[in-house]
Amino acid sequence: MSQKHRWKLKDIIFLALLACFFGLIYQGASYLYYALAATPLKPYANDLMLGLWLMAGPLAGVCLRQKGAAFLGEFLAATTEMLLFSSWGAANLITGSLQGLASELGFATTRYKNWGARGLAYGVIWATFLTFAWDYFYSGYRAYSLPMLLSLLGLRFLSLAFFDGLLIYLIKRLLSKAQVF
Repeated sequence: MSQKHRWKLKDIIFLALLACFFGLIYQGASYLYYALAATPLKPYANDLMLGLWLMAGPLAGVCLRQKGAAFLGEFLAATTEMLLFSSWGAANLITGSLQGLASELGFATTRYKNWGARGLAYGVIWATFLTFAWDYFYSGYRAYSLPMLLSLLGLRFLSLAFFDGLLIYLIKRLLSKAQVF
């Protein structure tokens, strides 16, 4: 696809539908997060769930193959989640921006030439470290010991690799096979 590809109405409609769909999923996933947080798994709940909460960006990127699609997909899904009275409120806009940026950087790392597995893999790496840095300062991860931090980082990477790498790659293959994209 040409780098000069312009946004079309169908791209914008897809992005809006994707944001609504994932905003609902994200809001629903928050209930699973709270269920996990009510168990001894509480310190791990965020890192276990994080990959699920970042799926809109990579899917928008691989489907639309447009600069900015991954960022917008994630940001708009986070906005939708916030509008559904998310318990995180306006903080969703900050985290959605950061998560969207991380997904976008995955494709930008390939200079927007690889919208497949390589772009997704770079996105997983960027998302792992950027979101972990955010949680280190914002969510109090500073209080954890080094072994705990390393286990959380590893768990976060695995969650992101599964949801935002493998699962998005498989979804894209299914959509291509069905000739949707």
